[in-house]
Amino acid sequence: MDYLAFDLGADSGRAITGSLTDRGLELKEVHRFSNIPVRARDTLHWDVLRLWHEIKTGLRVAQASVPELASMGLDTWGCDFALLDASDRLLGNPVHYRDGRTTGMLDRALGIMTADDIFAQTGIQFLPLNSLIQLWALRQMHPEDFERAATFLTIPDLFNFWLTGRKVNEFSNATTTQCLNPQTMDWATPLLEAFEIPTRIFQEVVHPGTLLGELDSSVVNELDLWPCPVIAPACHDTGSAVAAIPSNAQDCIWISSGTWSIMGVVVPEAILGPEALHHNFTNEGGVGFTFRFCKNIMGLWLLQECRRTWERQGTTYSYPELSTLSLQVTQTDAVIDPDHELFLAPGDMPSRIRSFCTQTNQSVPDTVPEILRCITDSLALKYRWVLDRMEATLAKELAPIHVVGGGSQNEVLNQATADATGKLVIAGPAEATATGNIMVQAVASGEIGSFQEIGAVVRQSSDLKSFEPSPQSLQGTYWDERYAVLQSLVAQPPALSLE
Repeated sequence: MDYLAFDLGADSGRAITGSLTDRGLELKEVHRFSNIPVRARDTLHWDVLRLWHEIKTGLRVAQASVPELASMGLDTWGCDFALLDASDRLLGNPVHYRDGRTTGMLDRALGIMTADDIFAQTGIQFLPLNSLIQLWALRQMHPEDFERAATFLTIPDLFNFWLTGRKVNEFSNATTTQCLNPQTMDWATPLLEAFEIPTRIFQEVVHPGTLLGELDSSVVNELDLWPCPVIAPACHDTGSAVAAIPSNAQDCIWISSGTWSIMGVVVPEAILGPEALHHNFTNEGGVGFTFRFCKNIMGLWLLQECRRTWERQGTTYSYPELSTLSLQVTQTDAVIDPDHELFLAPGDMPSRIRSFCTQTNQSVPDTVPEILRCITDSLALKYRWVLDRMEATLAKELAPIHVVGGGSQNEVLNQATADATGKLVIAGPAEATATGNIMVQAVASGEIGSFQEIGAVVRQSSDLKSFEPSPQSLQGTYWDERYAVLQSLVAQPPALSLE
């Protein structure tokens, strides 16, 4: 049986076919495309019509490359959304979560309802990019949109509607909105009413593995395709990636490493206690009615923006070249908090890193290798910070660390993570999101018996690589000293400005 996964990330999208053989899951990329945000006047948008064109192209290529598709599924990033009117037309192009419209809105939102009350109803960490804050910002700026809005769809929900004609909100992505109650598994009505967001626009919540229907006749006729079942995987890309963790051990911790690094554990129910709120942890939906108790970390966005900046300045580096360059520096005196608001928006990231170090009275990384080592070690130290607090909250030791996704191929970061945390790091699979997407489809089709069997199939299918803490790191000193700096930066976030 052949399956098709569409995996749309913040930087690019892919169409990947997969089939289960006696050697495990075999994947083949059949179409790849860029995902480039578009700025129109003062607003940063996602180009969803271009992405829809690429999805249709991927469908056409996939159906030409395999005898017959058993099903297809689609996942994307979280938080962003589209509003449709009563005629199912877009009310504007969806806005990018890095757009400036939410600046200052989180603090204003906490004047409507306390953080304790919001967390009790949603279990979601507080970030300005959350759908709740975006909706609140939209409410302030364009209240007329809510008079016309009939339907709220997250980005994968929008594409699934265009694919099948069915309007639903898939569970794993719905949890990222900060509008869903993890205890009732339904929309947090009192919260939405407090923020004057009409509850009528939200749709039925469906869980990973749900059959949404067959390809709509409009798509079939336009592309001259045969009907194909459309399954909702974990439509949040991290949900699909975590479904592909090659372990069912309850004490392992994972990092889904890409533009964002999401670090966490799988739990049977949301953790809503005061410690979770204090550390700004989050409870996002997973497969099999589980939750991902985790935290977002800025991730390889820092590296991606540096690369784009250097390219604009005339030098293009491949990611392997950047890894090689980072090895030219073995230690750094400069530490940044990767999650400082200075690094959230697109722009000249090398200058921002230098500015952060200057304004916090640290040595300033000037060369490309120095900047790369600063990013790598700072990310590893932030992983240690999250790990320490997650172990304290759960009152147990978590090990090993499974790193999945594209960032699992960054061996310099993997080794730094092992050294900074003192834990064994197991890297792979790199195509975790597409793997998890297809595995959920295989469970839905009956080819795999249950979600619990996925880990064994992934282990059989993947070339995993282990990274042990180096003997020098176990002696402390360098990593402990750098960690003390990171802790101080997080405890008292510096008030910085772009220079």
